[in-house]
Amino acid sequence: MKENIITIAKKALAIESEALVELNKYIDASFEKAVTAILNSKGRLVISGIGKSAIIAQKMVATFNSTGTPALFLHAAEAIHGDSGMIQANDIVLIISKSGESPEIKNLVQLVKQFGNTIIGMVGNKQSYLATNADLIVDTTVTKEACINNLAPTSSTTAQMVMGDIIAVCLMELKQFSVAQFAQFHPGGNLGKKLTLTTQNLADSNSKPAVRKETKIKEVIIDISKNRMGATVITDESNKVLGIITDGDIRRMLEQHDNIQNLTAEDIYHINPATIAPSALAVEALAIMEQKDISQLIVADNHQYIGMIHIHDLMKEGIL
Repeated sequence: MKENIITIAKKALAIESEALVELNKYIDASFEKAVTAILNSKGRLVISGIGKSAIIAQKMVATFNSTGTPALFLHAAEAIHGDSGMIQANDIVLIISKSGESPEIKNLVQLVKQFGNTIIGMVGNKQSYLATNADLIVDTTVTKEACINNLAPTSSTTAQMVMGDIIAVCLMELKQFSVAQFAQFHPGGNLGKKLTLTTQNLADSNSKPAVRKETKIKEVIIDISKNRMGATVITDESNKVLGIITDGDIRRMLEQHDNIQNLTAEDIYHINPATIAPSALAVEALAIMEQKDISQLIVADNHQYIGMIHIHDLMKEGIL
């Protein structure tokens, strides 16, 4: 039984994967015209469908809205009962349908044509009513559904969703949609933190261990233990960062010296330590820590010591 399940699953995956590969031939001049029309539109993108395509339409709306293309969902069945009033003069209407022949789709096409809005048909049948009446076509034809009866929308809805993602990505790049803009639409949750949380935010919540070059090793050890950051920063009288001493440096020093009474921070500190600007994002700090295989990172502004962050800070905030 288990082998049969695995065989069925792999067969379905192969069918859907092939449907996605076939999308390559539909990324053509017609696709380009559709993307260009959305890009140059002075209105919103109204996305509609019926059945499973309506669900895909809602997902597309969420993606477009979060990536800088204002969009809203219009259910094809509700359009003729008043919801079509949401369509404004400059809006482009993207209608999704595999067959392009559903009665609700036909009614919606007729209605939008009366309004005079541009219609983009995302359709799996280029001879259908939707395809022949749309101003622009995005082809999502699939050879076969993954369903054993070749009936349940599987490959076709996957193709629709992926094509929607592709359009969104094209628009993002053409609009040069930035990380900062993305962050404005995603302020909550771990994603929001990744896009908005700065090293300054983290450092402000931590202690600020620091010693001078002439500080005795015993005092260095006390400073590291007291501040619980696993390290301390060497600064000069102007608060300039000179170096760092980690608890690992302390352990190595104890292995090498029987008498530490006359040792100072200057004897064991590392010069030119890794630093990061206070305005940098926490995810950038994580990248540096991973690249350099370190657990602490100094936050500094033009070499002036601001504070320190630890890998545990990133774990606590859900960045790691």
